[in-house]
Amino acid sequence: MALKRHFGMKSWTEWDDEDIRCRTSSEVIERYRAELREDVELFTYIQFLFFRQWEALKAYIHSLGIRIIGDLPIYVAMDSADVWAEPEMFQLDEHNVPTEVSGVPPDCFSEDGQLWGNPLYNYEAMAKDGFGWWIRRIGGAQKLYDVIRIDHCRGFESYWAIPCGETTAKNGRWVKGPGMSLVGVLTGWFRDLDFIAEDLGYPSPAVVQLLSDSGLPGMKVLEFAFASRDPSDYLPHNCNFNSICYTGTHDNAPLALWRTEADKADIAFAKKYLGLNDEEGFNAGIIRGGMSCQSRLFVAQMQDYLGLGKGCRMNTPGTSSGNWQWRMLSGEASKKLAKSIHETTRIYGRL
Repeated sequence: MALKRHFGMKSWTEWDDEDIRCRTSSEVIERYRAELREDVELFTYIQFLFFRQWEALKAYIHSLGIRIIGDLPIYVAMDSADVWAEPEMFQLDEHNVPTEVSGVPPDCFSEDGQLWGNPLYNYEAMAKDGFGWWIRRIGGAQKLYDVIRIDHCRGFESYWAIPCGETTAKNGRWVKGPGMSLVGVLTGWFRDLDFIAEDLGYPSPAVVQLLSDSGLPGMKVLEFAFASRDPSDYLPHNCNFNSICYTGTHDNAPLALWRTEADKADIAFAKKYLGLNDEEGFNAGIIRGGMSCQSRLFVAQMQDYLGLGKGCRMNTPGTSSGNWQWRMLSGEASKKLAKSIHETTRIYGRL
């Protein structure tokens, strides 16, 4: 951050000093470290304050018997210390420009696919290092969280590579990933850390095999369970124990909004399957269905417990604005709601 501030908050790829941009020598790094000493100390102190506050918060949360699930994006940003400090671990050309970037092909969220634009990993270089970069990354996350959900975990089996400069994700290609050679290192190194594998979409047999070989629990999303055209592995009776069941993830609409946006046939099937009725309430019935499945853990959005819909969505994939703005207001969660959640949790043996 001291360097970023020095160069007018520009991305490191735009710094006008090529020596520090490309880290040509340890001498140039030490020169800037001395020149920017005050800013280095400032940002070190800010990080110290964050970790002190976070450790206090985490200790309080643990005293309540609660564990923290942290979300780990599979990729890092181009404008990150990770890429700047170790460009050899990424697929970059001789000018440190990505050759191909990340994303996913067209799907039900977007007909153009999703062009994320992150630099892709140089897994060959990482393997030579014993995947030390990943060990350091997970080790850092472990200091913050008790459970780590690896976003887009299927990218370890194969990933969508899009030529740099494309405006959509359509013209990408599937490239084989490191698979168990990496995942096995992580599960072996961090034996006391729980992982969740985000495996949503249409996992190939190879992705299913990777989760089976690794023992990582996958995800089941109830909003995807009731697509009337096909039987779904996400239906509560199909959820295996080694999985995490959700009403919806941060990328899904809250249940009240999903009810108005989903195909009418899907909603009709959900009502029939779960025996939904007005007396219990639509959201409560969906939550009951998730609570009653075999998955080792069930997760519901707070918006679903509060009955919130339009304007309360966490994130809309493929959009760059208007996301992550919802906040629960003081007084919205009542003692009556807490008792109801506790009772449903008790009935289904999830206390």
